[in-house]
Amino acid sequence: MNFCEKLPPLDLWQHLASTDKKIVMYGMGNGADKILAVCEHCGIEVVDFFASDGFVRGHSFHGKVVLSFSDIKEKYGAENIIVLLSFGSSLPDVLELFRKVDSECETYAPDVPVCEGEIFNYEFFNSHKDDIERVHSLLTDDKSKKIYENVILYKLTGKLCYLFDAECDKDESYSLLGAKDFRSAADLGAYNGDTLRELMRYSPNIEKIHAFEPDRRNFRKLSQYCESFDGNVSLLPLNAAAWSEDRTLIFGGEGNRNSGVFAPRKTAKSVEVEARALDSVLSGESVDYIKYDVEGAEREAIEGSRKTIISHRPTLLVSAYHKSEDIFALPLQIHAIRPDYKLYYRRYPYIPAWDLNLICT
Repeated sequence: MNFCEKLPPLDLWQHLASTDKKIVMYGMGNGADKILAVCEHCGIEVVDFFASDGFVRGHSFHGKVVLSFSDIKEKYGAENIIVLLSFGSSLPDVLELFRKVDSECETYAPDVPVCEGEIFNYEFFNSHKDDIERVHSLLTDDKSKKIYENVILYKLTGKLCYLFDAECDKDESYSLLGAKDFRSAADLGAYNGDTLRELMRYSPNIEKIHAFEPDRRNFRKLSQYCESFDGNVSLLPLNAAAWSEDRTLIFGGEGNRNSGVFAPRKTAKSVEVEARALDSVLSGESVDYIKYDVEGAEREAIEGSRKTIISHRPTLLVSAYHKSEDIFALPLQIHAIRPDYKLYYRRYPYIPAWDLNLICT
């Protein structure tokens, strides 16, 4: 892969550990906690935190008063700091703000897994290099290869420029999927119904959709939408997690898009949830399209629809960003099930490298 020639001598974490600049973090919350944990593990000191001007209220985070960007630049000098972005967004005005910060200071968006797992650093890259190169050779078109290369370069370096060079819009993705011809579908990770609405906009001939959603609060909204829907599409909501088999799982019920299954750990918000294999739900029924966005359980959900994939060869859209290995492991898993699929990568504008989708036709 010629993109290997673009790799810097150090990955992001090695660079941060060796720099003389002051490292500051833009943002707070769960994302910041994950990045701080990696920094602590690598012996990297974060000296201050700042927020967007409208969110500076004199509050503290990890024992430090949260400053504004202007305060940070005045305190250290823009040329003397490294900014780590610690929250994600797809909003155009926020992405433009990220560009502005990047233009004024050395700025990175560290890649930490949405779900638990290994960090995508040089050690990880080298240990999986054969699989990474194999997937590159399996991708169908040059655009997919460019997106794949740029996302991997981003994961190693944290540089925003690689993400800005790896974008497309939803119109292009749904055209590639052939959505106008879908008549039946399974939406694994339907959230509150927003993805059903999106699918129906692009699929005027759709007649039936099975919609999985394990989170109880999200499922309540999904059910309300399905019950109030007055169109000609049969919407079948199911309060279950997509999995490799029918069983009970421990589920982190956060009530948002990051709700997911995990085992064996329990937290105050964790509950038992029914898990279903799509093959079991369909019982031989065919679908034209399956969407997998199940917060790190994509491997298990794909395995749970193996029979459907083999028998009916539906078009697939798979979220490939929840775990570090997803970008290469999921294409290889699907290729092993059906080597005749054409594999594509498309990614919607987002920082960090979320909304990376593997398309299989």
